[in-house]
Amino acid sequence: MTEQILPENLSRDAIIDSQWKQLTGLLKAIETNPFWMKRLSDLDVQPQDINSWEDFRQLKPLTKQELVIDQNENLPYGTNLTYPRSRYTRLHQTSGTTGRPMRFLDTPESWNWFKRCWAQIYRIIGLQENDRFCFPFSFGPFIGFWAGFEGTSQFQNLCIAAGGMSSEVRLQVIQEHEVTIVCCTPTYALRLIEIAERDGIDLVNSSVRAILVAGEPGGSIPAIRNRIEQGWGARVFDHWGMTDIGSLGIESVEDPASLLLLETECIAEIVNPETFEAVTPGERGELLITNLGRWGTPVIRYRTGDIVQAATTPNACGRNLLRLDGGILGRADDMITIRGNNVFPSSVEAVLREFPEIVEYRITVTEKQSMHHLVIEIEPAMIQDLNWSEYTTSPQRQDLLARLSRTVRDRLNFHAEFVTVEPDSLPRFELKGRRFHRA
Repeated sequence: MTEQILPENLSRDAIIDSQWKQLTGLLKAIETNPFWMKRLSDLDVQPQDINSWEDFRQLKPLTKQELVIDQNENLPYGTNLTYPRSRYTRLHQTSGTTGRPMRFLDTPESWNWFKRCWAQIYRIIGLQENDRFCFPFSFGPFIGFWAGFEGTSQFQNLCIAAGGMSSEVRLQVIQEHEVTIVCCTPTYALRLIEIAERDGIDLVNSSVRAILVAGEPGGSIPAIRNRIEQGWGARVFDHWGMTDIGSLGIESVEDPASLLLLETECIAEIVNPETFEAVTPGERGELLITNLGRWGTPVIRYRTGDIVQAATTPNACGRNLLRLDGGILGRADDMITIRGNNVFPSSVEAVLREFPEIVEYRITVTEKQSMHHLVIEIEPAMIQDLNWSEYTTSPQRQDLLARLSRTVRDRLNFHAEFVTVEPDSLPRFELKGRRFHRA
């Protein structure tokens, strides 16, 4: 009997064959989807007209704004619904920090697809029989780690839901149950380090061997990654996904600080964000995604806004999946120009996380003399035996500000304004950190 090959281990040809077969089924399914039939009609295309990869790549990429407009005009769920509402059994939504939250419905079939994606993710990070999971997140309508939590049901590992707890209690749970894998945002992994240090908890010698991070940049940013790994004494695994598209990227054991895309579950393209032409391998571009298992609310050639670059060397793990060097490098809509330099918030955050004296920070983009200007508030770790008023005039503060200013100037080629703020005055986050603001 021939041993079945796991999806993440397929050959390149088998991956492409699988993608085409699933895409064909998806295109047939959307014939009952009002959003997609109207959109394709507006483009003078019908699903049956797409008979080759060349036809597929001629489709105009879909934007998030199109989905937002459709949902706002057709409350509460929009028209991107392939099936009657009675077929849908799950509701998740975006955080809605820039407006009305976007809602996404899933059928049992598409939710099972989510869980199959997570099965691949867990195998790629080297899940062991004795691993024990802890999910310290809120379990609200934000999709967060919902699928990751339920995806563990495919294995025989203990899985602890740690919603509705304080950070102190969550650390106690991790210790008492000898948790080996913690799944959270990079921001919250750092927050738990801060609390553990305050309370004298030794995370480095705890049972935790891996931190699986998602929801925001950080897992592939060296300074943030190093701080998490050093504070926990554990390996960081970066994960990538979106409420809009699913859980589709993970770092393998053998390739730190990069992402493998689950190409048996999606079609991934890296394109020039202006022309939408494919970029040369190794060149930066915007990631487009077509999810292949979420037929109930599909996205086809969807503009993620994430800037990435494909690796040009073979994957150390031996898999044939697309690998993104450095993971997600930035977001096209977050990029700002300062003194002629294109700057991503993640680049600034990478510099700030190199300074262990900084506990928390907030970045605000303002205008100064009709040009972008960065004001960076930093919450410093207090010097023993110094109160706040003493610290503000201390040589240590002046030295920190001088080093920060010099490093940003040398690394990013512009000057930023740094302001120190009192301990515990900046917000802390359990899910995505909101540290970047526009005035």
